[in-house]
Amino acid sequence: MHAWPLPRVLAHRCGGQLAPENTLAGLDAAAACACRGVEFDVMLSADGQAVLIHDETLDRTTNGHGPVAETALAQLRLLDAGSWFSSRFAGEGLPTLDAALDRCVALELAVNLELKPATGHENLTGRVVAELLRTRHGIELPRLVLSSFSDIAIAAAREVMPGAIYGLLVEELPDNWCDRAAALGVHAIHARSRTLTAAQIESVHAAGYHMAVYTENDAARAQALLAQGVGSVITDRPDRVREADMPAA
Repeated sequence: MHAWPLPRVLAHRCGGQLAPENTLAGLDAAAACACRGVEFDVMLSADGQAVLIHDETLDRTTNGHGPVAETALAQLRLLDAGSWFSSRFAGEGLPTLDAALDRCVALELAVNLELKPATGHENLTGRVVAELLRTRHGIELPRLVLSSFSDIAIAAAREVMPGAIYGLLVEELPDNWCDRAAALGVHAIHARSRTLTAAQIESVHAAGYHMAVYTENDAARAQALLAQGVGSVITDRPDRVREADMPAA
């Protein structure tokens, strides 16, 4: 089993509920509350550029409209991705993956990068993101895990970066999780914390996989999960859950 490269607590979508999701401001907010790692989502623009955003459309978290995959990077750069959250973040941009990784390096943040392909773009997203990481950030970000709900995106990324650490994202742990994990060559299972049982966590570990959970905002529950051997807890409240983080090994 590979050593788990991430800290025990990760801020969800960059800064959780402390800043607009998937923004550089979120990364700053995570670091400001002494969180040592972050999770964020990556999708491709119409011209194949990797940007941080969760939804397939721009409407919820920016002042733009329509599909991300049909919008060129030049247009995405003009959008406000902060005002929906608070006027204090008005003008906060939608960052490229390059910019986010540069900020993570500067802030010394570990990264769980979720491949979040738009429908029909699974293979391309995995390849483009892995190529960017391989050529520019492979050495700068040794504390990196790539995860996805998409088996296709994971497989595509592994063809480009076979040496990276990968996690298979699921909601409830499916009956065939072990077969899928083995076929994909991943190293971890990432599951929704509220659906997990202690027996399931034990079964994942017994099969030789690490485990990360999302999105746990209760400090006591996070402590319990960490005590059961979960490698990382992804949370919207890194300011609270970090207090339940166990001492670093």
